Amino acid sequence: MTRTTSGRTTTDARAAQPLLTVRARIAATVAVLVAVALGGAGLIVHLLESQRVEASVQREVEQELDEFQRLQAEGIDPETGEPFVVDTLLERFLQRNVPDDDELLVGWVDDAPLYWFPADGRALITTPEFLDAAAPLVRDGGSTRLDTPDGEVRITAQPVRQGERSGALLVVAYLEEDRAELADTMRTYAIVAALALLVVTGAAAWQSGRLLQPLRALRATADEISGSDLTRRIPETGNDDITALTRTVNTMLDRLESAFADQRRFLDDAGHELRTPLTVLRGHLELLDTGTPAEVAETRDLLLDEVDRMSRLVADLILLAKSSRPDFLDLAEVRPDELVTTVLAKARALGDRAWTLDVPGPADPLVLDEQRLTQALLALADNAVKHTRAGDEIGFGADLDAGGVRFWVRDTGPGIAPADRERIFERFGRAHVPDGDEGFGLGLSIVAAIAASHGGSAAVVPDDVGARFVITVPVLRRAPRHEEDPWPAS
Repeated sequence: MTRTTSGRTTTDARAAQPLLTVRARIAATVAVLVAVALGGAGLIVHLLESQRVEASVQREVEQELDEFQRLQAEGIDPETGEPFVVDTLLERFLQRNVPDDDELLVGWVDDAPLYWFPADGRALITTPEFLDAAAPLVRDGGSTRLDTPDGEVRITAQPVRQGERSGALLVVAYLEEDRAELADTMRTYAIVAALALLVVTGAAAWQSGRLLQPLRALRATADEISGSDLTRRIPETGNDDITALTRTVNTMLDRLESAFADQRRFLDDAGHELRTPLTVLRGHLELLDTGTPAEVAETRDLLLDEVDRMSRLVADLILLAKSSRPDFLDLAEVRPDELVTTVLAKARALGDRAWTLDVPGPADPLVLDEQRLTQALLALADNAVKHTRAGDEIGFGADLDAGGVRFWVRDTGPGIAPADRERIFERFGRAHVPDGDEGFGLGLSIVAAIAASHGGSAAVVPDDVGARFVITVPVLRRAPRHEEDPWPAS
């Protein structure tokens, strides 16, 4: 058993090595499919060619028999002027017809073969097996097959009778020669098919290796990525599904890098902000004289106040961390005009200011998170109160344009310097800090997080006097469902 983390990782990685790579599987699958296809094609060709050979032999035999019947019906013996007798008919037919290389013509008279051509057919027609097989055909006609030392032969007979004399024309077809030619053809096909199989399998292995190269690069990149280096990316080449996967993975790596960077910055900022109150707590506790009740009470009040500040800081940090979760928002249909009016009524308690309603906003319901937007607008109102004096004007409003629905809070305070307009929405980012402000610089970053969770943004826009903070979120309407419409639809 490997005990160290690095050793376990190495062991697990070695154990995860595939016994058969995807490239090998693809090549093997292609090889099997091609082999089955070529084998099936070869089998079909063999069956068709075998039938063609049989049909060709049948045609040749029928041609010989047709010519014999024609000679029998129309032939006249020139010596007698009468139709041919049996033995003369068979003799003249064999003299006039030249059989094919794979044929043997036999003239059978009474009980034995009398004529044959070519002459080397004697070795066959004198065997007992041939005589036994041919005798029934001479009498009744028809065909039969016979195995011989030269291979299988097909014997076809056409009987002829004239008075007391009888006989038959036997056409013997040697099948082995045509089958040998077919076997040679199939051997040639097998060689060509084997070469084609090798070429196709090799091409499949090469092509699959090329197509799977981004996946191997993905694996290598994933192995090299660590918590300290998330900058590695997979090269994007081509324009296919794997390239799309590569692009998606690179996008995921971008998000991971951004998330890790935000997390690291978040932890650094949180640690920096928490270090000061913790130092204050430790310092006062170390210097506390427990024997002096007045000092204990004073230190207790001071430390409780510092704990409250830490609790607010932790609560804000937790809220920012939750803002990236899918369940951060509770969306519902909200009328923007009612939302702005309600927030304005709540904000009046924040300070003695001239609170005004600039534009109530659209009355059509939109899909928003009412509580989160209320929290964001009140945070902007509290920020405006901190940067204004008694009697200064703070205005609320909302409207609808092509970019979405806009909520704003404006004030007539000193405004925001152009260089600080983006920085103030970052965590712990602050511009001018007024006297008595005990915030941590997280309020506007929470506003930006709420806007971003709606798919929108928060920004400071130029204004004639003071500052105007605008939250813009996309318009999302929920189609009303009529009671008469069946649901679900059938």
